[in-house]
Amino acid sequence: MNLENKFGKDKWQDFNGCSPLIAVFKQFHPLNAEIEAIINEYTFPVTFEKNKHIASPLKRNRYIFLILKGVAHGYLKMGSKKITTWITAENDLAGTIRNLWTDEASEEYIETIEPVLAIAVPHEMSRLLYNNFDIANYVGRKMTEIYYRSASERAFLSRIPTAKRRYERFLQSYGYLVDRVPQKYIASFLGMRLETLSRIKSAP
Repeated sequence: MNLENKFGKDKWQDFNGCSPLIAVFKQFHPLNAEIEAIINEYTFPVTFEKNKHIASPLKRNRYIFLILKGVAHGYLKMGSKKITTWITAENDLAGTIRNLWTDEASEEYIETIEPVLAIAVPHEMSRLLYNNFDIANYVGRKMTEIYYRSASERAFLSRIPTAKRRYERFLQSYGYLVDRVPQKYIASFLGMRLETLSRIKSAP
């Protein structure tokens, strides 16, 4: 997947002069000037319209995306059916993790649900930082902990035996997405038919 920096040399003009990824990293550890310069050089803002693919098996994805505005979901394709595997929104990362460090193809699609403004983070930059800065490895570990917990929550949710209890857990963990995500994607994410979700929501 080849993206271009369509914002030009003034790409951070609307972002207080620097990549928003720097603020994310600084939540975990102070950064030195060299790391900040690399992040500012390699990352860039990008926009996607609604219902557009950010990544797919047809394209070699070279980025992970920090979402600043909008909602996206990951899904697998089984014939003509989409099976939603995760949903994400502002201040979260979206990417196909399987090919983060290798040329292995991913079967996953990433599609926008709303128009998305994001920061493109090249895998090349991540490798550069990990190979040269201990700070980057520390930050990467702390971020991995967060996303491991998210993956654990998704795994737990998928194993809840009844549709009603899965939806209740969804409201507990993802309630902020209920009014922003089409019901068909929520139903797919929860492993139930759309009719079942509608029935659960309409029950007294």
